[in-house]
Amino acid sequence: MNLDEAQKQKVAGWIKEGLKLSEIQSKLAAEFGIHLTYMDVRFLVDDLKLTPKDQQALPPEKKVLPAKEKASEGSLGVPSPATPAGAPPDGVSVTLDNVTRPGAMVSGSVTFSDGNVAQWYLDQFGRLGLAPQQQGYKPSAADLEAFQMALQNELQKAGL
Repeated sequence: MNLDEAQKQKVAGWIKEGLKLSEIQSKLAAEFGIHLTYMDVRFLVDDLKLTPKDQQALPPEKKVLPAKEKASEGSLGVPSPATPAGAPPDGVSVTLDNVTRPGAMVSGSVTFSDGNVAQWYLDQFGRLGLAPQQQGYKPSAADLEAFQMALQNELQKAGL
């Protein structure tokens, strides 16, 4: 997506005002007719070298399980539902699979703040898929936002 200089300045102003990424996503659609996913807005803000005010206090995410523990848990590398002591304060932790799931560019697992576990993947078109262990489980909006931020951090650490 290509924004002109005035649009980039407007996004920078919204960040300075303290708007959240979801609010910026809504404003882009309302004011410019640009419809982006939340993840696209994250990438846009990152590309513009901007830092939202609400993210400055967040510590960097850490991987939950070492590779040798993941290997002993089965082919999908699903961690147990209990959140480990080293989990981030927001309670959402993301891991990358050592062996990517078939049909995915990258995959892994996520443990949400309530202890529910799901497998995630990004396909070749950049679409994010989420398959919870517990059928019908839907994570909270706050957990989804924390998951997307943690996922982006993990992918950056992995150089993806």
